[in-house]
Amino acid sequence: MARMKFICDAERCIECNSCVTACKNEHEVPWGVNRRRVVTVNDGVQGAEKSISVACMHCSDAPCMAVCPVDCFYRTDDGVVLHDKDVCIGCGYCSYACPFGAPQFPASGTFGVRGKMDKCTFCAGGPEANGTEAEFEKYGRNRLAEGKLPLCAEMCSTKALLGGDGDVIADILRNRVIKRGTGGDVFGWGTAYGSKGQQQAGQNAPAGTPAPAQQPNGGPAAAAGQPS
Repeated sequence: MARMKFICDAERCIECNSCVTACKNEHEVPWGVNRRRVVTVNDGVQGAEKSISVACMHCSDAPCMAVCPVDCFYRTDDGVVLHDKDVCIGCGYCSYACPFGAPQFPASGTFGVRGKMDKCTFCAGGPEANGTEAEFEKYGRNRLAEGKLPLCAEMCSTKALLGGDGDVIADILRNRVIKRGTGGDVFGWGTAYGSKGQQQAGQNAPAGTPAPAQQPNGGPAAAAGQPS
């Protein structure tokens, strides 16, 4: 049986927030609730800025399930962690336990007026019958029941966000890492044009242009601010 997971490739994410918009629009998420959000670290630092799309990761050993005093969480056969809003008491324990900040509350104020918790469902709906109006009102659209993947992953413009069978998407990311290299070669000249392109660029350089500095291994020196 497949275990559904999300993986976000930080080397491809461009902080376009299309995943966030797709999720809110597809499920008509209440105002103030973000089932998915894009987090950027080292914002504005050239060469060090990275973005990643974050939501419920549907953990195999979910801490939210462990701390919930009323056991409103449950796991489907596909490994998706869902919750029952009819059982949830809005205590907020899950929001403190989750390392990803996935549990959200639609209202502001003290715990007594927070309302029912809301979070990413992996587009798998809830405990109500699949495709019913009651399911949509509480949890949004059930795309898995329609044989589709989460819309956030499908709408990702650079395919940085992957969603589906954990083994399959792990293989996709592993192949990307192997093929694209590391450090300055990830999106460097060699990645775009290959080593022949580097040689051709040197041959076509105007007279008087200094040759690029060489490293001991024969390759061009890393650009300033980039890892060697």
